[in-house]
Amino acid sequence: MPDHLDKLAIDTIRTLSMDAVEKANSGHPGTPMALAPLIYTLWQNHLRYDPKNPLWQGRDRFVLSAGHASMLLYSTLFLAQVRQLDAKGNPIEKPAVSLEEIERFRQLGSKTPGHPEYGHTTGVELTTGPLGQGVGMSVGLAIAEKWRAAHFNRPNFTLFDYRVWVICSDGDLMEGISNEAASLAGHLRLNNLVWIYDQNHISIEGSTSIAFDEDVATRFEGYGWNVLHVADANDTAAIDEALSVASAAKDSPTLIIVRSHIGYGAPNKQDTKEAHGEALGESEVAAAKRAYGWPADRTFYVPDGVKERFAEQIGARGAKLFSAWQDLVARYRDEYPDLAREIEHMRSRTLPDGWDKDIETFPADEKGVATRDSGGKVMNAIAPRVPWLIGGAADLAPSTKTLLKDSDSIEAGNFAARNMHFGVREHVMGTVVNGLTLSGLRGYGATFLIFSDYMRPAIRLSALMEIPSIFIFTHDSIGLGEDGPTHQPIEQLVSLRAIPHMRVIRPCDANEVAEAWRVIMGMNDRPTCLVLSRQKLPTLDRSKYGSAKGVAKGAYVLADAEGGKLQAIVIATGSEVQLALQAREKLARDGIRARVVSMPSWELFEAQPQDYRDSVLPPDVAARVSIEAGSTIGWERYVGLGGATIGMHSFGASAPAADVFRHFGFTAEAIEKAVRDQLARKGRSA
Repeated sequence: MPDHLDKLAIDTIRTLSMDAVEKANSGHPGTPMALAPLIYTLWQNHLRYDPKNPLWQGRDRFVLSAGHASMLLYSTLFLAQVRQLDAKGNPIEKPAVSLEEIERFRQLGSKTPGHPEYGHTTGVELTTGPLGQGVGMSVGLAIAEKWRAAHFNRPNFTLFDYRVWVICSDGDLMEGISNEAASLAGHLRLNNLVWIYDQNHISIEGSTSIAFDEDVATRFEGYGWNVLHVADANDTAAIDEALSVASAAKDSPTLIIVRSHIGYGAPNKQDTKEAHGEALGESEVAAAKRAYGWPADRTFYVPDGVKERFAEQIGARGAKLFSAWQDLVARYRDEYPDLAREIEHMRSRTLPDGWDKDIETFPADEKGVATRDSGGKVMNAIAPRVPWLIGGAADLAPSTKTLLKDSDSIEAGNFAARNMHFGVREHVMGTVVNGLTLSGLRGYGATFLIFSDYMRPAIRLSALMEIPSIFIFTHDSIGLGEDGPTHQPIEQLVSLRAIPHMRVIRPCDANEVAEAWRVIMGMNDRPTCLVLSRQKLPTLDRSKYGSAKGVAKGAYVLADAEGGKLQAIVIATGSEVQLALQAREKLARDGIRARVVSMPSWELFEAQPQDYRDSVLPPDVAARVSIEAGSTIGWERYVGLGGATIGMHSFGASAPAADVFRHFGFTAEAIEKAVRDQLARKGRSA
């Protein structure tokens, strides 16, 4: 049983959470009320974490996958006196979460948004809220720790041996991604991963029995997990014992099933759906406080001694662990300076000198190479100089060409390797990539562009977190041919471009691929979707056409008009650039002066100064045509409402790629006609 001060601390977490939700008249009070004893026991007795140095690389990671219970975390960050970080990631003499910020829960600009947001609130390891994302990313965090340990640890220098602790909900385990995540974690025997399942049997619609009655323990045992049970979330001794057993796990991840009562202590709303996602109401809050032995008329009350109790336990233990780790790192730096530099590059998201020196310049070649093939060559040129570039494909590496050839496969017992085999699990692949990236690695995941739909929640969160995750999508259009409309992406490009902070790059040839990778590796606060072809594309003669270095600016003049004033502009991406060049030559023979602009990335182009954008797309040239083998939505931004857009307005078809392209009007002749029509409409001779 907890002593009086421990109970006070636990009830402080509960009452702060209730008060914050009540004041906001919005939020989820029930889970913090139920799980306060759990988070208190975990943080006080087990978490390797220094509140004064919250980005210490050797710390345990705590993930609140049940992000709707955010006040559970905010209250704990406040009571543990976690320090805020400045813009450079250094702790300052200011709390990450103050009492004032708790009072501003869910208000504009507060440090306590409705769901935990990475980079917004110090102490939040990753953004959660969409159920299942936290458990998915936790697998990436655990793999990253295993890789770091295998790559950096040396005899007498155990720098990395941390654990990943996760609180997840009934909803997390209903989401399909939890199956993918648990299956992969069990396969890899991630004994550094612990999920604590809050089994309260309540969701928004009522009892979970209306939709969810499976035997969760048996399910996880089938995945190869160690399964423990705690019958009462208020039994801190039983929780403590279960956490100790999980810490000692040798060959499997652990699931701790904790039976809790949502809204614990609320006399009329405990174990009801009303306690899940709405304020309890003033009278019920007061009644719950009386049940805790709390002054019913006090709000945001922190009794004397509570913050001091946190300081005595997690504060003192964390400071001691951090100090020892710092001493170890100092000696490691002297003994292994090269490895120490790698650790620093990962921490600061910088690259070693000469990291790109082995990227080849591809010679002009009319037959060319598929951009998926050139992409594989570029990755393998980078990999030896950036050992923390790690990832894989969703059972498609032979097709996506993303295997790192001089490395083994990551498997249980072999985490020094670099090639991940995700299996047919696109969704968890996206979350694992995010978890790797959050750990300082350059994580990548690859599949066909059409299957980006399976990954969308993870892709979106990478952009929301502003982390440089790498998503590689091949088979980028109807050009994949015979597999037909089920596999031919149409709307995927524009849907990815619609995600704020995302960078989408669709190169037109091997040298644009090389430059795209230079852009990607230089990113430290934006994710990228690299979109590549299945079919061969000509490698353009760069002595004749503009330099591929223009990729860094998103769009550039590939071939300009000759012999007079510019009359028309053709804008293209990827495989359609070659068609635009062919059309330009045909138009030139009739004296029509057209410019071809390669626009591999809208987002990079939009980030350029207005004068550069105007130099590529002069405002006084109204005759414009875009061509891209995908949805035309959005192209009016560049061609104008009166411009012509050649693209897809339906699903594709099953046939050889050349036949499909002709059938849907992707030809040089179609571009030529569109340019002539534009000039005629603008009142110029064509």
